[in-house]
Amino acid sequence: MRSPFSDLDSRLDRAVVPRDPSAQPQPATVSVWLGDLQGRSRYEHDALAPHYAASTMKLPLVIAAFRRVVRGELDLDAPVAVTGTFASVLDGSTFALDESEDQDPQTWAAVGGTRTLGELAEQAITHSSNIATNLLVDVVGLDEVAEVLRIVGCSPATVVGRGIEDAVARHAGITNTVTAADLGLVMAAVGRREPALGGDEVLTPVEEMLARQVHVDQVPAGLPPGTATASKSGWIPGVSHDVALVRPEGEEPFVIAVCTTIDLDETEAAVFVAGIAHDVWRAEHPTEDNSENTEEERA
Repeated sequence: MRSPFSDLDSRLDRAVVPRDPSAQPQPATVSVWLGDLQGRSRYEHDALAPHYAASTMKLPLVIAAFRRVVRGELDLDAPVAVTGTFASVLDGSTFALDESEDQDPQTWAAVGGTRTLGELAEQAITHSSNIATNLLVDVVGLDEVAEVLRIVGCSPATVVGRGIEDAVARHAGITNTVTAADLGLVMAAVGRREPALGGDEVLTPVEEMLARQVHVDQVPAGLPPGTATASKSGWIPGVSHDVALVRPEGEEPFVIAVCTTIDLDETEAAVFVAGIAHDVWRAEHPTEDNSENTEEERA
């Protein structure tokens, strides 16, 4: 029997073929994972392939922060000194973030002052703030992030080994990587309020924060207008990812994770990921009229 995702499989296979076969080939990988809140897969396409994590590493980081808050080890209202310089996880050498590469003027304006832990978590998720993320890494600890990944059953391919722009560590091979399948497992755990992560007390505020994310031009943009989502995206040149917890009205919630390492600019990549989400929805809702959700409108 023909799979409802056969056309999508063919499209994704074509997407990784170089546009110009005579040019130097660039490694390209497109990964998709679709599943329920128990972490059971309904569709996968190269979902175990590793990708550079970009800002998707902020999802398990913020979960780890809220776990420590609920355990009484951290306080969301506690002030955190704001600085744009950090110590490398490799050797303690100092590196500086590039403010022009960040999207969080609010936290950068506080350099030399303080922001609360709760404000940093909010900015890391909703505005994908790099400075807030590195401040959280220092307060929360990478071991706590690793424990979140372990609890939800992530593969060894998913690792959060350093903060943002820690070039010394990166050159030594310490990096942040994810798979679409593992991102799906983390988000599914949020959606089902996984008790081992702290249940409602930890994960309800995390989902509420994810639902406030301002960067919704990838997976959410490919779904029918008004569909409730809580998502975390990430992008750098040549890499664009998104993982979304989707709660359609009158249907069971689900998670879709899309990871792309492909030679597209930021706008093209967002349209491409939104198109994948649209095709996934259409495959599962073949009787719906999807004519309103065209690529031209998403662009």
